[in-house]
Amino acid sequence: METLERIQPNRQVMAFILMVLLFQAGSEPMRYSVMEETESGSFVAHLTKDLGLGIGELAARSARVVSDDDKQRLQLDRQTGDLLLREKLDREELCGPVEPCVLHFQVFLETPVQFFEGELSIQDVNDHSPVFPTREMLLKILENSQPGTLFPLKPAQDLDVGSNSLQKYTLSPNSHFHVLTRNHSEGKKYPDLVQDKALDREEQSEFSLTLMALDGGSPPKSGTMTVRIVIIDVNDNAPEFVHTPYKVQVLENSPLGSPVLSVSARDIDAGNFGSVSYSLFQASDEIKQTFSINEVTGEIRLTKKLDFEQIKSYHVEIEAIDGGGLSGKGSVVIDVVDVNDNAPELTITSLTNSVPENAPETVVSVFRIRDRDSGDNGKMICSIPEDLPFLLKPTFKNFYTLVTESPLDRESRAEYNITITVTDLGTPRLKTQHNLTVTVSDVNDNAPTFSQTTYTLRVRENNSPALHIGSVSATDRDSGANAQVTYSLLPPHDPQLPLGSLVSINADNGQLFALRSLDFEALQAFEFRVGAADRGSPALSSQALVRVLVADANDDNAPFVLYPLQNGSAPCTELVPRAAEAGYLVAKVVAVDGDSGQNAWLSYQLLKATEPGLFGVWAHNGEVRTARPLSERDAVKHRLLVLVRDHGEPPLSASVTLHVLLVDGFSQPYLPLPDAAAAEARADPLTVYLVVALASVSSLFLFSVLVFVAVRLCRRRRAASGGGCSVPEGPFPGHLVDVSGAGTLSHSYQYEVCLRGGSGTGEFKFLKPIFPNLLIEDTEREIQDNPNCRNSFEFS
Repeated sequence: METLERIQPNRQVMAFILMVLLFQAGSEPMRYSVMEETESGSFVAHLTKDLGLGIGELAARSARVVSDDDKQRLQLDRQTGDLLLREKLDREELCGPVEPCVLHFQVFLETPVQFFEGELSIQDVNDHSPVFPTREMLLKILENSQPGTLFPLKPAQDLDVGSNSLQKYTLSPNSHFHVLTRNHSEGKKYPDLVQDKALDREEQSEFSLTLMALDGGSPPKSGTMTVRIVIIDVNDNAPEFVHTPYKVQVLENSPLGSPVLSVSARDIDAGNFGSVSYSLFQASDEIKQTFSINEVTGEIRLTKKLDFEQIKSYHVEIEAIDGGGLSGKGSVVIDVVDVNDNAPELTITSLTNSVPENAPETVVSVFRIRDRDSGDNGKMICSIPEDLPFLLKPTFKNFYTLVTESPLDRESRAEYNITITVTDLGTPRLKTQHNLTVTVSDVNDNAPTFSQTTYTLRVRENNSPALHIGSVSATDRDSGANAQVTYSLLPPHDPQLPLGSLVSINADNGQLFALRSLDFEALQAFEFRVGAADRGSPALSSQALVRVLVADANDDNAPFVLYPLQNGSAPCTELVPRAAEAGYLVAKVVAVDGDSGQNAWLSYQLLKATEPGLFGVWAHNGEVRTARPLSERDAVKHRLLVLVRDHGEPPLSASVTLHVLLVDGFSQPYLPLPDAAAAEARADPLTVYLVVALASVSSLFLFSVLVFVAVRLCRRRRAASGGGCSVPEGPFPGHLVDVSGAGTLSHSYQYEVCLRGGSGTGEFKFLKPIFPNLLIEDTEREIQDNPNCRNSFEFS
C-alpha cells in the first residue's frame, strides 16, 4: 500500500503533463474507421488509452463527445473509456457520392476544460446494386445501318462508391451486337451498343437482349434491363420543310394559347414512310415553356407570356419525323414586337428635404428616369407643375436635377408638395408620378410686429404695486428661435419721467405691471416705448408706443369746505334781516374736491337745523336761502348743519356748521359799501382767485390762512357798514402757488363767481366748477342770464 501511494502521485503528475502536451499539440486529430451498417453499440475506440488518461478520469472530468452537426451518432462510456456507435450509420445517407466520408467529432473535458479533435471515417460496404431507370428499352435500327455504328443505351446507377460502385456492362451473347463500357468525365460509366455486322430485316426483324450492369464488390452485385431492338425497313427519303427558316413577329402582349405560325414538311415516300410528325428539336427549357407544337398539324402556339424587355427574339429548331424514322430539320425565328406595357421608372439618387429661404438656386433632388420599352414606347417627357417655383434641368442622359427657380419665402409658404410626372410617348401613353415634400427652413428675415402701433391702457389710481395693467403683443412670421420674441422697456424721450419706478414688463409675454401705486392727482397720464426683439442672429426688433391713462378713484379725496371755515375759532355768523322774504340768500357753502370728473361733482344737503323748515340749501350750488318769510316769532339765533357729498363711488362727504343771526333794521341782502369801496368795485369788478394746493397738509394750512385773512377783512369792512361777514372783493396777489417747494404746481379747479344786484353791491355767487372741455349746462345758462358772471375763483 505504501508503494502504491508513492506511485499514484507520480502517475497523476505524468497524466497531467501528458494532457497538457496533448492539449498543446491538439492540432492533429485522432482518426478512427468504421464500416457502414455496423450495429449500434459497436466499439469504435478506447479513448482512455488513446488520450493517455487514467482509469475513471473521463468520468471524473465529465467528458463527453460532441459532433459537428449536433447529431449524437457517437456515445462515450465514461467508466470504461470506450467510444461506441449510438446508431447504425449509412454512408450513402451521410455523404452521398462524396468520398471519403468522414464524421468529425470532439471530445470535451469539463474540469479542467480540454478539447480533442477526432475523425471517424465511414467505410463503404457493397449494400447497393446497380439499377437501370427502366426495365425495358426499345431501340429502332434501320436495316441499312452499317457495322460499327454506336447506339447509346440508358445507363444504370449504383449508390455505392469506390470499388463497390458500377464498374462495367455486359450484353447477353449474340452475333450482331456487343456492348462497350464508356467512361464519362465525371467518373460515371455509360453503355454503348455496337453493331457488329449488317442487318437484314427480312432475316430477323427484332432482337431482345439483356444488358447487365456489374459493380466491383465481392461478390459483385448487378442489375439488368431488356433491350428490345426493332429493325426498321429502309426509308430512302427524309422529310423536308417547305420553308426554312420561318420568320414571324408576335406582339409581346399576345394572350396565352395564341397561334404563332404553322410549319409544314413533305416526304415523297409512300405509306408510313411518307407520314410526318412534328416536334421541337433540342429545345431549351425556356423554349419548351414558351412554345408548343402540334405533332400532327405543325401549328406552334404560345404557352407562356412574352416579355420584349427580357427576350426580344427566339430561334426555335423543329424536327419532322416520317414513319420510317427519318427526320428533317428546320428553324423558326420568332421576333417579339414591343408594346407599351411598361410605365416609366423614376429613381431618386439624392434628395434634400429642407431648403433655406432666401437662398439662390438650390438643388433639391437628383433623379434618373427609365422606360424598359423601345422606340416611341421608351421615349419619355419629364415635368412638374408650372405654378411652383422650381425647375427641372436635364443633366446627363436620363438624369434630371430639381432646383429652386428663385429664393423662397417661408413666411409665404413653408412647404411644397412637388409631383414629378414622367410620361412616355407610346400608345396608349403611360406615366409615373413621384411626390416630393420640400420644407422651407427659416432664416431671420422678419422683425417682430406689434399687434398695435399704439396701446392705450386705463387703470384706476391707488392701485396695488405689481398690478397687471395690460399687455403688448408682437408676433414674428419667422419660426423657431427666429420667432421667439423678447420684450423690453425702451428709454423714455423725457429723461425726467421715472419710468423704471413706474412700470415693468415681462420679457417673455409682454405683460405690463405697475411698480408702485399711481396718484391721479399727481400724474394723470404718461407714455413710453416698448421694444420687441427676436432671438435670431442677427436679432431684429421693432417698437410700439404705450399710453397709460390714470383713472381717478374716489377714495383718496373727500370734499373740502372752503367757506365757511371750520377751523375751531369763533364761527362766522351770517346776519339775516327779519324782513327777508322767502328765497333770501343767507350764505353760500363753497367746497371743492381734489378728484376729477364725476368724482368731483358736489351736491349739498341740509342735514339739521335749529328750526326745521325755515332754511333750505340748494343742492347744486350750496346756496343757503330762507324757505319762507321771517316773522317776529322766529328765534334770533339759528344753527345749520350742511352736508357736502361728491358723486363718486362710493360717495365721500364733509359737513359744515353755519350760524345765522336774525337782525332788525335793514332789508337789503347786503348794505352798500362805503363810497370809496363802491367806487373801487365799479372801477374793478370783483375777481377773486384762490389758488390752493390740496395735495399736502401745508397747502391746506396755507389755504386756511388765506381764507381766515379774507374773513377778517370782511368783518372789518362790514363792521364799518354795519353788515355781516363777506369775502374781499379784490384778487389775492397772484393765483398760482408753489406748495411743494420744488416748483411743482397742483391741479387747478375753477369756480365761476357772479356779482348779485349789479356792480354797486358786494354780493357774489359761486356757480358749479368748470372742468376742461366740460361745461355744465346750468352754469352756462346762469352766465348767459347774468352778465356780471365774468370772474372766477380758481382753486389748486
